[in-house]
Amino acid sequence: MTQSRTHNCNELRLSDAGKQVTLVGWFENIRKVSKNLGFLILRDFYGTTQVVIETEDMMAIIDGINKESTISVTGTVRERSSKNADLPTGEIEVVPENIEILSKCIYNALPFEINQSKDADENTRLKYRYLDLRNPAVKSKIVLRSKIVAELRNKMTDLGFLEITTPILTCSSPEGARDYLVPARNHPGKFYALPQAPQQFKQILMASGFDRYFQIAPCFRDEDARADRSPGEFYQLDMEMAFASQEDVFSVIEEVLPPVFEKYGVYTNASKAPFVRIPYLEAMDKYGSDKPDLRIDLVLTDATDVMADCGFGPFEGNVVKAVVVDGFTATRKVIDKICADVEIATANKAYWFKLDENGELVGGISKFLQERKEAVIEALGLKPGDFVGLTAGKLLAAQKTAGVLRKLLGAASEKHMKQNTYEFCWIVDFPMYEIGEESGELEFCHNPFSMPQGGMDALCNRDPLSILAYQYDLVCNGVELSSGAVRNHDPEIMIKAFELVGLGEDDVKAKFPAMYNAFCYGAPPHAGIAPGVDRMIMLICGEESIREIIPFPMNKNAMDVMMGAPATVDKKQLDDVHIAIVMPEE
Repeated sequence: MTQSRTHNCNELRLSDAGKQVTLVGWFENIRKVSKNLGFLILRDFYGTTQVVIETEDMMAIIDGINKESTISVTGTVRERSSKNADLPTGEIEVVPENIEILSKCIYNALPFEINQSKDADENTRLKYRYLDLRNPAVKSKIVLRSKIVAELRNKMTDLGFLEITTPILTCSSPEGARDYLVPARNHPGKFYALPQAPQQFKQILMASGFDRYFQIAPCFRDEDARADRSPGEFYQLDMEMAFASQEDVFSVIEEVLPPVFEKYGVYTNASKAPFVRIPYLEAMDKYGSDKPDLRIDLVLTDATDVMADCGFGPFEGNVVKAVVVDGFTATRKVIDKICADVEIATANKAYWFKLDENGELVGGISKFLQERKEAVIEALGLKPGDFVGLTAGKLLAAQKTAGVLRKLLGAASEKHMKQNTYEFCWIVDFPMYEIGEESGELEFCHNPFSMPQGGMDALCNRDPLSILAYQYDLVCNGVELSSGAVRNHDPEIMIKAFELVGLGEDDVKAKFPAMYNAFCYGAPPHAGIAPGVDRMIMLICGEESIREIIPFPMNKNAMDVMMGAPATVDKKQLDDVHIAIVMPEE
């Protein structure tokens, strides 16, 4: 061992009894028995060791410092009379001959107890993140993150992928979120942008003759935080393959990810290749989501024909979707809570009724269905004891609301949700175009750089809304891990695809000059994907918040409360980059 110590605090065992050792670490706590007897816990990165204080002189040293000070302890290892089977070092203790104070904690009171930091409010934890990270339960997630990233990197390298880093300072491009802009000091009035993704660079690498590229890529997007999305920056396992199809990408991901999830995850099972593949339109119709949680075996049923005209106002003139749950014995309180949660998540209401053991429709909206009881039972295939959740609205709204209802009902019913598993699936065949909700005009649905299925012929001869693209999402346990696509490598097809949304050749050349020009020199067919590293690790660790697996996360308002960012800068710094601040009027 180095670093002025002979062993770490998780290393000593009964076989080391009698040795003289030097340990270093943080003074975690002491249990005093008398003025000359106490049991001190010394903690370092690796674990803890008990140090027995047996003299007044040694106790005086400890009395003079606060908890979380760093100290060096030199002494003799001996067998503990009262062993602790829960600790790796629980059979031994160290009797000190010398205690040296390396650095004092100057505060008598800590903002929180280190081993209970997860109970503190989030902003306090983030402000004192260096203390929060001393908590072994918090630190372990960051250690695991390092191991997972190393494993991913090794697996990609073993498959022949070359790790290449791409620029951080680049140009602004329309990627779907706001850019972070960086003023260019030597170019007044011009700005770099931090990359939302290495998308254009990795495609240009394919046009440059590289065959298999990857990197653990930092990405920057000025967007709001969510439980599964960190504001500001995130990392993704970015990859691209030349002369590749959708199947080639799938085979790589299906080989790389399941073993990593099984090795490090809180669940012991993961889907084996090939993953289930679900067309986008089928996913929306069957699961009410393009990121379905396949641990849940419930599916949506269309109940429009049998219920839209039943006299219940919210159903009239709308699509009605049903989720049938057999053996669902939840209380009225639980049902009401599920319906309330659906409304919070979607701003749309959910409804319900039951078919009781006597074959009668009861509860919820059942009074509107009595005259058509037999038709409802037949249409939904009901059996006595079945519970039926319902949603209504325009097609997409009814589907999405039912998708949330399905997820909540599945989670509330162990019978219908598999445990201890990671269920992967591919969502495929996304529409190439859609009508924008705000613009009312034809827009790209998913990724403008994707290859349309049917190529130029489809663009020229088919209704744009019927054209599908070689686009795919990777989903695990209801969480979207990544989007990917077979890229549009043909400049002529690219121009035609953009023409349909009102952008001409000049627009494409202006917005994506490097990539367009590179493709004009002969580009290989290529495809790729970029699973989010942070989201993967969040799932592997079983955490609800992505901030738990990021070493120094921002809070929900995109603020680094530990470093005080974002912060003001002085006038000279602004003048150097030709920036003047104009504050909004109150």
